Amino acid sequence: MARHVCPWWMGYFLASPLRRLRQNPTAILAPQVKEGMTVLEPGPGMGFFTLPLARLVGAEGRVVAVDIQPRMLAALGRRARRAGLGRRIEARLADASGSELADLGGRVDFVLAFAVVHELPDIPRFFREASGALRPGGELLFSEPAEHVDEAAFAESLEAAATAGLRPVATPAIARSRSALLRKG
Repeated sequence: MARHVCPWWMGYFLASPLRRLRQNPTAILAPQVKEGMTVLEPGPGMGFFTLPLARLVGAEGRVVAVDIQPRMLAALGRRARRAGLGRRIEARLADASGSELADLGGRVDFVLAFAVVHELPDIPRFFREASGALRPGGELLFSEPAEHVDEAAFAESLEAAATAGLRPVATPAIARSRSALLRKG
């Protein structure tokens, strides 16, 4: 399957407050994300989920947002500073080596992979790296847009996650999405 990365300018639409009518970030994230956690968010775009994550982890927590598009990260940084959340969010520019996660080994409590895995060139590698970053018992919310990812492709991704040591523990109902909550260990 050919991969297509969402263009940076679409980030403005994806961060729209109107999106909350169907996908409320706080309602989706609050069951798993608590104060003091370290959260990894690959493909944060301009921060639709990142800013609510930063509020949920509180002053003692942190969100590591990793993206391949500098313009997305720049917009995320501006939005985070305006919201007073800049110190809780660490933006990292990804490269092909995956080295931007090396220092997170076993330190992440929660990974949010929302509408991003289908854009990645190597899905098994993503799940291996995410599993490596998670602490034992850490969780990963994996959610893909139903209009872009069919059931077979989602199941194939779940197999890659299982190979990386991530097991499904729940199937959250998220509008217009195929979703699974995965746990390491």
